[in-house]
Amino acid sequence: MNQDKMHLVNKLFNNETIRTVWDNEQEKYFISVVDIVRILTDSDNPQVYWRVMKKRLKDEGNETVTNCNALKLKAQDGKYRMTDVVDIEGMFRIIESIPSKNAEPIKQWLAHLGKERIDETFDPSITVQRAIDTYRAKGYPEEWIIKRIKGIQDRKKLTDTWNEHGVLTEKEYAILTNEIYKEWSGFTAKEYKNYKGLRKESLRDNMSDIEVALADLGEIATRELAKKKNPNGLEENRKIARKGGNVSKVARNQLESELNESVISKDNYLNYEYKNKKEIENK
Repeated sequence: MNQDKMHLVNKLFNNETIRTVWDNEQEKYFISVVDIVRILTDSDNPQVYWRVMKKRLKDEGNETVTNCNALKLKAQDGKYRMTDVVDIEGMFRIIESIPSKNAEPIKQWLAHLGKERIDETFDPSITVQRAIDTYRAKGYPEEWIIKRIKGIQDRKKLTDTWNEHGVLTEKEYAILTNEIYKEWSGFTAKEYKNYKGLRKESLRDNMSDIEVALADLGEIATRELAKKKNPNGLEENRKIARKGGNVSKVARNQLESELNESVISKDNYLNYEYKNKKEIENK
């Protein structure tokens, strides 16, 4: 399994987080086994429970264990560890091996998870609403959410434009995105994440509303310039990306001159609820 082609899309079951990833190549969800085991068994140590159960299933020749994969997922302590995951079909088989009062609710949850993807194919707006609901559950401000959702839509328009102008791969998209970021922020995306103390977390999800606006402006400007200048291929689009990033740089410089401070911040939303509480206490 290529984890670079996967997106973490954690789901909730009765307010408990279940680590879930979407595989772009296979177009299916993979779910953390130990998270499901924790809910099914109410065990204080679901890792041990699963380890013992996994050995028993393996000894029995169970194909589910054979098809079990491991991905590096973020644990509750914030550290990334290799974690067993299976697809929805495999998870149904595992549930059958665990007597639990929560078995039926979890099965219904899994069935709904599979249905989500089918529904999204016919109505993409469902995906947008789900993203809004997720950001609200995490405590993001409404104003930030509005900017973020618009940014996601604008990003899709940009990659479509790049595709029309001879830029075809995710790797090339990343190269051009770095050109935009470097021009207005002074950082590549990776350097920006390091500056904010991020690892696998989304950079955009940990930007302030001003940072999000500047990132979006750079990408929108790049898109419109590409339409006007009609570049072809990676190198020609690099030049356009720098020009688009410069539009954001000009806006950033003007704003910082008025504020007399930098708008590039080390702050992130990993501890958003804590920070929000501190702000309230300081008022």
